[in-house]
Amino acid sequence: MKILFVCLGNICRSPSAEAIMKFLVEQEGLSSKISCDSAGTIGFHAGSPADARMQSHAIRRTYDLTSKSRRFNPEIDFDKFDLVIGMDDQNIHDLQIMDSYRKYQDNVFSMTEFCTTHQESEVPDPYYGGDAGFELVLDIIEDGCRGLLEKIRKEL
Repeated sequence: MKILFVCLGNICRSPSAEAIMKFLVEQEGLSSKISCDSAGTIGFHAGSPADARMQSHAIRRTYDLTSKSRRFNPEIDFDKFDLVIGMDDQNIHDLQIMDSYRKYQDNVFSMTEFCTTHQESEVPDPYYGGDAGFELVLDIIEDGCRGLLEKIRKEL
């Protein structure tokens, strides 16, 4: 099972989701069956590490955000990944536009679809906010990743 997490710039939310999911997958001993990556719908930050503030908040929870930002490539990524998980409604909309023939619509989901305790409809972008925003994002993503892992476990 190959999972791709997608946000706008691939420097806050999607690299966090990638790191959290990898952590959970390793804890469950499923690394040979589940792999994760992340990307952004824009390439503005391509090659850059995750936002330093996001890294700082993630490290406090023992998550290491090591991936480098890259832009989602519809010609490769839709075929390569079994699940493409967008962080907010705009990300989902952008992914749907990139899938002009609607061939992959059953593989695209919102991160919050897998949440079991958080009721937010999307993962907010913390980029222009303060510490509380980064913490909320991590809370939502942790919840969503746990729910996603449970769904995958049932399918495996």
